[in-house]
Amino acid sequence: MSTRRTELSRRGFLTGSLLVTAGTVLAAGCGTDPMGGSSTGAKTTLDVWYHAYGEAGTQQAVLRYATAFTKANPDTAVKVTWVPGDYAGKLNATLLTDAAPDVFEIGDFSEAMVRRGQIAALDDVYGTARSDFNTTAVDSVTVDGKLCGVKMIDDVIMLYYRKSALSKAGITPPTTFDGLAAAAKALTTDKNKGLFVGNDGIGDSASNAVWSNGGDLVSPDGTVAFGSARALEAVTALKRLHDDRSLLLGFTTDWWDPAAFTQGVVPMQWCGLWAMPVVQAALGDDFGVLPWPAFKAGGTPVVRVGGWTCCVNAKSAKAAAAKRFVQWLWVEQAGLQRDFAESYGFHVPPRTSVAASARTLSAGAAKEAVSLAGKYGKHNPGTWDLAVSSAFNASAAKIAGGQGDPAALLADAVKKAQNEIDKQLGR
Repeated sequence: MSTRRTELSRRGFLTGSLLVTAGTVLAAGCGTDPMGGSSTGAKTTLDVWYHAYGEAGTQQAVLRYATAFTKANPDTAVKVTWVPGDYAGKLNATLLTDAAPDVFEIGDFSEAMVRRGQIAALDDVYGTARSDFNTTAVDSVTVDGKLCGVKMIDDVIMLYYRKSALSKAGITPPTTFDGLAAAAKALTTDKNKGLFVGNDGIGDSASNAVWSNGGDLVSPDGTVAFGSARALEAVTALKRLHDDRSLLLGFTTDWWDPAAFTQGVVPMQWCGLWAMPVVQAALGDDFGVLPWPAFKAGGTPVVRVGGWTCCVNAKSAKAAAAKRFVQWLWVEQAGLQRDFAESYGFHVPPRTSVAASARTLSAGAAKEAVSLAGKYGKHNPGTWDLAVSSAFNASAAKIAGGQGDPAALLADAVKKAQNEIDKQLGR
């Protein structure tokens, strides 16, 4: 359930909203009172937004959860709004209006939204359960010491590789960037490329490169860090993959979909744990998972940990009811949290007690992916919004394509990114 898949709703059965009240799903918009109640007797109607997940059954699941909530809380109706297309753009625009949702999810957490007064603090929602959330889930939503969201799922993103393809070529799963580049080149043929990281040839590879060489993207104090010598060395090395013509570019779907891998177009692909059921169905046990390798011996392998976070609109007049909904679903209902993480693609529950009982994550490649995330997991900093990440990735793309001096390109990106972060932090 990557944040980059919000533009698709491949299997969604509707767009728009459904009203759930007293344990019943009504027709779209039916019975809704513009003042916030409903004709069915509920005193409060919450508007809850989800992006259009691609995994089959997800939309039906969130409606079931809303139905269960309204059955337990009949005074509160839930209007489930399923948002296709550019979810982030639509959310950001709507949050500036009176039509803003009361509860909404976001991908990589945004400190800027908190500082703009759009996301409420939820420390009281956690209660004693706070210690049951993994460290990354807590740290990633903490702004100025306050918890400003509840992580719904952790998405683990790593390298998939085809065991038989590497074995046939006499290639050992790579543990360094040199090894990855050599493997990608060796596995490239007249008909197929060796590696898929994204249709733009960059994907997460630039940030992975920085982390894998001991660098960082942004320091805790909001200082851009990807201009370091280590970062420059690792990002510049990505040019090798492009020079070798070993990257798949412009496929019919992007890196978040495993089709290029399962259809045999590439033997190695950067993709998420959410895709593993599809990979297993297509390839059986003829695949393995790896972290993005260390840049060089002694470096640090990388597994990206993303996911989705549930937030409450700080300006909502129904904040108390909104917090109760978030608390009920994402703090109290272990069974529903497990269902959401395991039944619609594979994801890691942020609560350690729930994750420990996740059956699908307890064996095989899924267990290995979770273990790798625990060892090498990295999440984007809270200041890593679209403007900041775009500046960095644009420079990385030019560097990889040999379109200028790498040091100058990265330095320019640092200036642009720092300016954007300074705006976020009000300095």
